[in-house]
Amino acid sequence: MRAVTEDGRGPSIWDTFGHTPGKVENGDTGDVACDHYHRYPEDIALMQRLGIPAYRFSTAWPRILAQGQGQVNEAGLAFYHRLVDRLLEAGITPWLCFYHWDLPQALQDQGGWTNRNSAAWFTDYALLAHRRLGDRVRHYATFNEPNVFSLLGHAMGIHAPGLTDGAATLKTLHHVNLAHGRAISELRADDKDLTLGIVNNLYPSVPASASEADKKAAEYADALWNRAFPDPQFLGRYPALLEPEIAPYLQPDDLATIHQPLDYFGVNHYSRNHIRHDSDAVFGFAIVPPPAGTPVTGMGWEINPQAFYEQLMDIHNRYGPVPIYVTENGAGYEDRVGADGQVDDDERIALLEAYLGAMHQAIAAGADVRGYFIWSLLDNFEWAYGYAKRFGLVYVDYATLKRIPKKSFEYYRKVVAANAVLLADRFDRRP
Repeated sequence: MRAVTEDGRGPSIWDTFGHTPGKVENGDTGDVACDHYHRYPEDIALMQRLGIPAYRFSTAWPRILAQGQGQVNEAGLAFYHRLVDRLLEAGITPWLCFYHWDLPQALQDQGGWTNRNSAAWFTDYALLAHRRLGDRVRHYATFNEPNVFSLLGHAMGIHAPGLTDGAATLKTLHHVNLAHGRAISELRADDKDLTLGIVNNLYPSVPASASEADKKAAEYADALWNRAFPDPQFLGRYPALLEPEIAPYLQPDDLATIHQPLDYFGVNHYSRNHIRHDSDAVFGFAIVPPPAGTPVTGMGWEINPQAFYEQLMDIHNRYGPVPIYVTENGAGYEDRVGADGQVDDDERIALLEAYLGAMHQAIAAGADVRGYFIWSLLDNFEWAYGYAKRFGLVYVDYATLKRIPKKSFEYYRKVVAANAVLLADRFDRRP
């Protein structure tokens, strides 16, 4: 089935980007992916089996508003009514994110996030989704990983819309912050009892060498990657290194609009960024692989639970007191189904044990961590990686769309049941 065009959904920038030759590994597209659109009852049954009390998902802007604004696509909204109702019937709390990178192509044609009007477009969309679903959905995030789609999509060209333009990146960064603040303000005015936050992707930036050039590049990369969104959102100011660059796009009262009270800080964390000075790059730095011999996942991302602990403590110390929810954490590998029909992903289990342990240490040290969402329940389309990498606790056979719980599924089921870190060397698959 191809839900990508079903029930009136309009094209997104990722549909355009994914169908552009050379942009995604193996020429993969997200046209079908894991087909959650048709298989959500089966997937919710897996959630019940896993025992998770909440499910984090995103609404697709072009499914609700095919052109990004104007005519509401009622058939698209009907899917989210069905999904939310089934989740609640299963005793699972829906956590809805309004934006996970799929800007309607019709809005990109008007400049996308580089157009200051994007803040109004997004606010209208968020209010519409809330007003239709808010009688049952009470937990929201405005954006997922705004730094990723701003930088990778507008400066590095490796995500949609595929630009390599510094001015476009800075405009996008500020307009997304403005969209977040306006939407939070309007949602609060609409319904004061909502739980509202945002999901930021934070990785410590470390210099790739001891050179002064790499150290300065890492400092700047930290400001752009880690501080450009949470600082104005939670502190009401941009990092000092970025202030001169943002100033041309800043209008009176913008920072006050962005700096809205939030109920939680959502953080996605997987690794660290190793930074090298690169005079040819749009912002003068490049993210490079970790040193040879460093333990890495199948993505090539450094495995460093201590960095996770430090990141949680940094949020607590810099932005607190604020409840923290780990909204993504996990590992991508090239999983295979064995001859016995099982998927033995022991590397993922070992990583989860280590990272859950680091989170426990942060809680013990005072970080107000209230919850943890693993990435992810299912294998899925992983953006520019296509289907080459798998993050799921459940293996998806993309030829048949059959779901096969991995060994890590049973491990995590026991973690959820115990609400405690389960030691991997004491785990087996038996219930």
